[in-house]
Amino acid sequence: MKPLTSVLYISYPMLPVSDASCGGAEQMLWVLEREMAARGVRTAVAACGGSAVSGELISTGRAPTQKDQFEARAEEHCGKILAICRERRFSLIHDKSGFFWRYANEVDVPVLATLHLPRSFYRSELFQSVAPNVYFNCVSNAQAKEFAELPGMLGVVPNGIALKRFRFESRKKDYVLWLGRICPEKAPHLAMDAAKRARIRLVMAGQVYPFLWHQLYFDQEIRPRLERDRDSVTWIERPSFEEKVGLLGGAKALLLPTLAPETSSLVSMEAMASGTPVIAFPNGALPDIVRPGVSGIFVKTVEEMSAAIAYVGKLRPRDARMQAEHEFSASAMADGYQRLYSTVLSETEQDIPQAA
Repeated sequence: MKPLTSVLYISYPMLPVSDASCGGAEQMLWVLEREMAARGVRTAVAACGGSAVSGELISTGRAPTQKDQFEARAEEHCGKILAICRERRFSLIHDKSGFFWRYANEVDVPVLATLHLPRSFYRSELFQSVAPNVYFNCVSNAQAKEFAELPGMLGVVPNGIALKRFRFESRKKDYVLWLGRICPEKAPHLAMDAAKRARIRLVMAGQVYPFLWHQLYFDQEIRPRLERDRDSVTWIERPSFEEKVGLLGGAKALLLPTLAPETSSLVSMEAMASGTPVIAFPNGALPDIVRPGVSGIFVKTVEEMSAAIAYVGKLRPRDARMQAEHEFSASAMADGYQRLYSTVLSETEQDIPQAA
């Protein structure tokens, strides 16, 4: 087995990669690539122009400004990546985009694809003819149960965060926070309703992705509530990383009324690192992340979420921070991926040239 010297990371094609990214996959890519570059691995990231990475940025084009341009943008993204792979060689490709692995038969290096979504979010035919140089991993045990029979599945590497970048705050302000992508499955409208019932200010910080159904959801569910509750809801579109850190540290609680079976939750980890408890619906992997009575409270309805806001002050911020330090470090995540990279390279029969 040749040593790992270079990795090409492939991002989702619709948004730039930075520490202010709203998407979990983009955030995790940013953290992991930074960790691997610090360990001496030559890293390159194929992403939208304007992305901020530690190693080399390979720009595949501009992020779209109009709605529903995914197909054209994805074709442009993958075309430029394949052209790069014909010109240069990498030890392996780590696909964080969610779909480039489908083109793996056109490259002669192994491809590790991290699956970030629930099984139901992928079309079943995608896994019926997977190229032999493709390997998969999941980001939580809850998610892995849905992919147990998938050929090339190497197991689980839990997500991690750059703990030192999140300031621990023991003194909280009088607001609750919702932070993330503004879309139906994340259900920020339910957080707005819970905060209104509790008569507490809500700060909603997030981004509407360039998809028609996301915009329709914003127009139908979010905009009317913003207009109705303009005195008690603050919306911050596309917060910077420093803004995010401040909001997480100051919040009385992070509200997570997600309706989807979450495969992980970076924002929960970030809140915990800030000493902020999480009030969440126990969907997907969230019960593996949030510890009731230590780092948060699980609820099943908007009414229960509203009532729980009054009780989170009884939780100790230091306990949440300690859990994050023990379980969700970026270093532990990078260790996990280094093990997977070694497994992939050891199982790859072809002689793998090194990067130019």
